[in-house]
Amino acid sequence: MRIDDDLLPFAVSCLGDAAGKPAILLPGGPCRDPEYLSHFAGVGDDHPLIVLHPRGTLRSGGLSGGWWADAADVMALADALGLEVVDLVAHSAGTRLALATAAQFPDRVRSMALITPPATWLTRTPSDVESLTAIYAEPEALGALAAISTDDPDTESEFRESFLRQAPASYAHWTHTEQAHARVGIVGLAAARAWFANIPDDAGDRIRATPIPPTLVIGGDRDLLTGVQPVRDYAATLDAELAVIADCGHYPWVEQPAAFRKLLSQWLDACDS
Repeated sequence: MRIDDDLLPFAVSCLGDAAGKPAILLPGGPCRDPEYLSHFAGVGDDHPLIVLHPRGTLRSGGLSGGWWADAADVMALADALGLEVVDLVAHSAGTRLALATAAQFPDRVRSMALITPPATWLTRTPSDVESLTAIYAEPEALGALAAISTDDPDTESEFRESFLRQAPASYAHWTHTEQAHARVGIVGLAAARAWFANIPDDAGDRIRATPIPPTLVIGGDRDLLTGVQPVRDYAATLDAELAVIADCGHYPWVEQPAAFRKLLSQWLDACDS
């Protein structure tokens, strides 16, 4: 599928070569270049996926208006695709954008698949990362968690260095595969700061008060960024279906591609049936 994005204020790309009604894929980061999605475990060959490159990424440029306001970009892409209603697939920070879209445009969002979502901001559930660390964490992850607690970068180069120091906490294991993936996809300090700017104080309340469309939440049982219990509570808050992939961190298409592809492809197929 080819998309003419000349009239859109952001870039888009297609993932895979499946035919049919596409879902819109919202990357995380926040505002990490979608290159990190790689081939997304081949889901795009089962169901067409159109990737929205958030403002602040390499091809889109500029800066985000904040994840709440950027819901208008999702609707602009839906309109460009000629979609009356959309299925949203979102990863990590992109799940905030998906929820913002569903809350502001409830009649336009048919379903959502939310992958390894940050959850405590919505549920206020205490993190269980400490208990997970005691059971699962490899030595590299311990250092990464310490960096998350102490790093406070002021420049783009410092931010990139900090991102790489924290990366081992994102994966269940730290092999060559995960190390290579951690280096893919630029994420910038200014873009990340813009993503969290201008968010209404009642955004969480508005999301919790909105009837959410059919939603699948996919978590990893060793995700030291989100924890596990917060993600369970997040799914319950949204009245969503929950699937927790075993031996998996924050990027299930990297560490458990077969299980991830089966879950997400079956979900998207069911949405179309």
